[in-house]
Amino acid sequence: MIGYVTLGTDDLAKAAAFYDELFGSIGIGRFMEEENYFIAWAPAPDAPSVAVSVPFNKKPASVGNGTMVALFMDSREKVDAFHAKALELGGTDEGAPGFRPAEKDSGFYAGYFRDLDGNKLNAFCMVEA
Repeated sequence: MIGYVTLGTDDLAKAAAFYDELFGSIGIGRFMEEENYFIAWAPAPDAPSVAVSVPFNKKPASVGNGTMVALFMDSREKVDAFHAKALELGGTDEGAPGFRPAEKDSGFYAGYFRDLDGNKLNAFCMVEA
């Protein structure tokens, strides 16, 4: 259902370096970009993607209160590693990887973080109870 998500940035080079490393850690690279405007990463051109962009209206980028991008992983280990990589790259922790709600039988396992611009993301997987 989701085609792509775009996150605003005021420093495209800094955001690009963060996401090149973060998405590179799971084998995903850039697939589309326009110089000094936006960059998008996806596992394939016909797959959902995440992009960072300087706002079209040229006003400062800001994060949306309550807005979050959730990135699907296929194991708890990948969630843990992706969350750790985001923090290693300068992201901030918004909730360590774990089951949500805290009961293990929920099957929903996620780790939350903010990127260098303050955008909130999570990595999650569904685990059989």
